[in-house]
Amino acid sequence: MKFILTDGYILVLIFLLGTVSCTLFLAVNGLYSASDDVIELTPTNFNKEVIQSESLWLVEFYAPWCGHCQRLTPEWKKAATALKGVVKVGAVDADKHQSLGGQYGVRGFPTIKIFGANKNKAEDYQGGRTSEAIVDAALSALRSLVKDRLSGRSGGYSSGRQSRESGGGDKKDVIELTDDSFDKNVINSDDVWMVEFYAPWCGHCKNLEPEWAAAATEVKEQTKGKVKLAAVDATVNQMLASRYGIRGFPTIKIFQKGEDPVDYDGGRTRSDIVARALDLFSDNAPPPELLEIISEDVLKTTCDAHQLCIISVLPHILDTGASGRNSYLDVMLKMAEKYKKKMWGWLWTEAGAQSDLESSLGIGGFGYPAMAAVNARKMKFALLKGSFSEQGINEFLRELSVGRGSTAPVGGGAFPKIHTVEPWDGKDGELPVEDDIDLSDVDLDDIWDKDEL
Repeated sequence: MKFILTDGYILVLIFLLGTVSCTLFLAVNGLYSASDDVIELTPTNFNKEVIQSESLWLVEFYAPWCGHCQRLTPEWKKAATALKGVVKVGAVDADKHQSLGGQYGVRGFPTIKIFGANKNKAEDYQGGRTSEAIVDAALSALRSLVKDRLSGRSGGYSSGRQSRESGGGDKKDVIELTDDSFDKNVINSDDVWMVEFYAPWCGHCKNLEPEWAAAATEVKEQTKGKVKLAAVDATVNQMLASRYGIRGFPTIKIFQKGEDPVDYDGGRTRSDIVARALDLFSDNAPPPELLEIISEDVLKTTCDAHQLCIISVLPHILDTGASGRNSYLDVMLKMAEKYKKKMWGWLWTEAGAQSDLESSLGIGGFGYPAMAAVNARKMKFALLKGSFSEQGINEFLRELSVGRGSTAPVGGGAFPKIHTVEPWDGKDGELPVEDDIDLSDVDLDDIWDKDEL
């Protein structure tokens, strides 16, 4: 049999072939369109749409060339339409977005996962591939989610770090950073920043999060906000991850103004993180202030704001002069610098200026110079028993640092009245000037005569 192709037939054939080619092109480049109720998901929008959502999600991971995926497509579309406004139904081209499929362990197509209360623990869907079976499974998962919320076991989330929200520790002091907010907050800051780069699906990140959250609160309190703990979702903020060469999760980097960031390679417990943060703080912190107790406000403000306040009672200025007093103050300043990581308050007063305070601390008007370490929250104190020297004070404070040493309650259970006094002017003391007495008109013989009587 022979076929004779005229110009008309050739045109028809070209049209038919073009239609088939177009159909094949569409078939291998996506199974869903914008007109469908199936939401197309990509690495760019996945975290925002799914992970940060409070909704229940059914997500299909597919490959356009996969025959099983092509047969599922009409059923998936029907289910999406039926569940519209109730359950979110999405789809990921895992052939095109292999990294996203890899995050969720996708090994074959189609793979369907249910993202419920804890978006970091997606469940595999093992049901039938009809729209009815899909809808039934979605409603069953939704019912379980609602019951869990009703019983208070779980709930919706507004952050990509679901485990932090669901009982892994209060993360209120962990600062969430993004591509847009990072430079303004970190690069231009005078504070020290410890930044964790994480991925929501990363198991090690989930293990770290309660330790990181607890450390953030403690570090904020102990450094008065001068060292900050932050977190960056590196799967969403990919510009930052690329800039700092993030290759694994979690990665923690330390940022200090004017210096290149360095990797944190310490332990992952709260105590490890806090210890490193305090080291960073002490390296960058100014020397502690040494304040004279000239009013009640100075004492109360200092002792209420610190775990311990170290109070020294120095000899009267007439007993030591300015040089002697300055030598004592220098010893205190050296100790304050040595122990500045402890975030203690440092105070001094002159013997006799605050006698009620001396009595309440068992100093009692003699034995100057003296020193007491006071815990204002517990209203207990410990007295320096050794010499008022660098060695003696260091031994005293070292014992306190490790929880040793004897303590006693503050007399009266509270600080006594503090007198308002003039601050020391830095000069030597002077004896009070006595008034001259004019004895020219006094008859001393009369005095002797009276004595004889």
